[in-house]
Amino acid sequence: MAFWDLFVVALMPVLKVLIITGIGLVLALERVNLLGQNARHYLNELVFYVFGPALVCSYLAETVTLESLEELWFMPVNILLTFIIGSGLVMGCCAAGNLGNLLLIIIPAICDESDSPFGDSTTCTTNGDTYTSLSMSIGAIYIWSYVYVIIRISANKAPSTLGENGSRIKSPGQTSETHAESTTEPFLQSITLEESSAPVDSSIVESEGKETFLQRIRKTAKMLTCGIDLKMLLTPITIGAIIGFIIGIVSPIRDVLIGDDAPLRFIESSILLLGEALVPSQTLIVGANLLRGLQRSEVNIVVILGVILVKYIAMPIIGVGVVKAAAHFGLVGSDPLFQFVLMLQFALPPAMSVGTITQLFGAGEGECSVVMLWTYAVAALSLTLWSTFFMWLVA
Repeated sequence: MAFWDLFVVALMPVLKVLIITGIGLVLALERVNLLGQNARHYLNELVFYVFGPALVCSYLAETVTLESLEELWFMPVNILLTFIIGSGLVMGCCAAGNLGNLLLIIIPAICDESDSPFGDSTTCTTNGDTYTSLSMSIGAIYIWSYVYVIIRISANKAPSTLGENGSRIKSPGQTSETHAESTTEPFLQSITLEESSAPVDSSIVESEGKETFLQRIRKTAKMLTCGIDLKMLLTPITIGAIIGFIIGIVSPIRDVLIGDDAPLRFIESSILLLGEALVPSQTLIVGANLLRGLQRSEVNIVVILGVILVKYIAMPIIGVGVVKAAAHFGLVGSDPLFQFVLMLQFALPPAMSVGTITQLFGAGEGECSVVMLWTYAVAALSLTLWSTFFMWLVA
């Protein structure tokens, strides 16, 4: 296939993302105000609690089996490498790529193109659904563990700010008794950052005040995990992924729910129908959130250029080397679409969940908005060019 034909195939899904993102940005303008702060809050509740878990659960249940897991085991390793390399080269907030809604738009759109290099549209879409849903679920786990810890450490080092009355106010990352507030993901509102103030069971406290063996174990465990709360890992999307894995892997459950002859197939179809609202809803939210980047300018232009160069030049080049090396040593299968997705994971713009985490700790929100704005603007051209090159490599 000619390079220009591949370029057109890669351009179509990026244009779709741009159009929906632009609509979200317009709807967030004060004159329109259909996606104002309250509207984004409630729409994000639906995305976070309903649409995301439903889509991941249905995709994984329908496409993941024990055999497919044996073939896809390298993807968690690949995603982890994107996080580690990205945070080493730039900073934690740019290590996490948008492994969710962007892939859910790009991969099916490429499969639907008549000149797609990945063969039959039906087979391509089925395999693509498996890769994208697995990418989304693994990415969510990494974001709420690895990136969360990095931003938490940065927030702890951030200076305190002055309140209206001149009193010193600490960020949520610096206090042990503050409830974090998030305007985008309500799940975070129920989380209390408790460390030294956490209540201790009276049954394990000795009368003379000495530290018990069980207390020492708990203290050591907190130090090793950097205080990660399991609530942060067990997000609705992660729970949906676990349920999807169970349905797909356990044959008796799969036979009842999945397939044209399954007696309870209407349940899976209903969940999928509900989950399909994720892509347009989340992309609209992305556009609305980017509006804040237009209204802020705290980040130096040199920093923005540095982030863009690393995200869209250094990272994709490293990604090609990683995936090609893995293919050479037989660590990934021969499916060109799988290799394409693995490479594309290195070239994606930052995950929007990073903005949620910065809001949680009250540190770097303005800087994050500016970085998001410019990285997503440049992603329109970057994703098209790299997608074209990746398809040319694997086709």
